[in-house]
Amino acid sequence: MARPATASGRLAKLDYLSGDYAVVEPGDHVLCAVTGAPIPLASLRYWSYERQEAYASAEIAARRHEELASAQGAS
Repeated sequence: MARPATASGRLAKLDYLSGDYAVVEPGDHVLCAVTGAPIPLASLRYWSYERQEAYASAEIAARRHEELASAQGAS
């Protein structure tokens, strides 16, 4: 059975691009911008290149987008 990817080492610093990312400082994980949960680089699928933020899941990414859109509409 395959083990799930886990983050146990060094925090990576990434430059999030449209559809990809570049490693600025090597590491094995990043932190979710919303929850603070570690995301192993092997499992990283969701990020915003506009905000340079990583997200642990599609649901969290969508919620963050909605929150920011609502905040801009309230201004």
